[in-house]
Amino acid sequence: MDIGGGLVISLSADDIEPAMIRTLISLSEEDKQWLDRRAQEEGTTMTDLVRTAVRQYREQCERTPGAEPTLDQLLEQTSGLWQGGDGLAAQIRAREEWEEEDR
Repeated sequence: MDIGGGLVISLSADDIEPAMIRTLISLSEEDKQWLDRRAQEEGTTMTDLVRTAVRQYREQCERTPGAEPTLDQLLEQTSGLWQGGDGLAAQIRAREEWEEEDR
């Protein structure tokens, strides 16, 4: 993209962060001061520290045994389990059995 003055900027989808949602949180004064000091020590922003902490906590929860699996994890874990032949035929038989029980 030519933005004038001979400067050309080239961006790919990897260069653009997904849209962020602004969220307001309340912290104790002590926690806020600690975050500010930590951000300064790490050469980053307090906001980026919070984002990183949330992301890491989420990843930890998703890895933890007993944590509720995501749909993608469930699909991956159960893919190929049905070994009983034609799945549609099995569903039809099961539904016919349910209908017989209801009579």
